[in-house]
Amino acid sequence: MYFVTVTKRQACAWCGGPIEIAAGAGRPRQYCRRSCRQRDFEARKRARELGLAESDLIVARRAIEGLDDLLFVLGCAIADVEGDIALDRSPEQLQRSLDWLLGSARPLLGASERLRGAS
Repeated sequence: MYFVTVTKRQACAWCGGPIEIAAGAGRPRQYCRRSCRQRDFEARKRARELGLAESDLIVARRAIEGLDDLLFVLGCAIADVEGDIALDRSPEQLQRSLDWLLGSARPLLGASERLRGAS
């Protein structure tokens, strides 16, 4: 018989970073750091002042345009890969296609992390 120890983790309500769930009494933590708790308080306060709903999100136009550009590049890479592997399914071509696709997707992942503040 095998036993597995599982450490439960929760995501920070502000930055999405991991929070270890401590055993014991009390409310579970929602933030990984006091600064995250403060930033979330400030954001909620400012949202109330502006009359924003909980589901509303404000993102800089430049960030959205950057994401749109990266999505366009990824879409083009997907189309290229589909065309390439339709013509040649050799292991070498599949590897080149995978490398091209991953190279096109990685900047999008980085942009997503920057938007979430994880840098």
